[in-house]
Amino acid sequence: MPKKIALAYSGGLDTSCIIPWLVETYACEVVAVVGDVGQGDAELEGIEAKAKKSGASSCHVVDLKREFIEDYVFPTVIAGSVYEGRYLLGMLLLHRGAKEDGKRELQEVLGLATAKGNRLVAEDAREALASA
Repeated sequence: MPKKIALAYSGGLDTSCIIPWLVETYACEVVAVVGDVGQGDAELEGIEAKAKKSGASSCHVVDLKREFIEDYVFPTVIAGSVYEGRYLLGMLLLHRGAKEDGKRELQEVLGLATAKGNRLVAEDAREALASA
């Protein structure tokens, strides 16, 4: 039985391209986890089909709106949490929500960042699969 990995999936280029790479490189099953934090139906439309077309075995859209606002957005805004002097820590918060959903049945959860964070994807994947 192949290892199963949950991926915090946005439907963008980075997360769509990493799915087949993970499957091919690590002979694993990838489950896409999408955090619905209120981005709207247009943003989520077709995301499950896109994840499966990219090679995910399944895609779970998790309603994280209330938890996201109460437990993460309010404290982040109150604290003024930003990086590089201008970006709110929103993606980090989404990855936390996806990890909570994936804990039930999956061996590891991977999250991707944009810009500088992408160079760490291969290292994160190797570490995740080595610890499974």
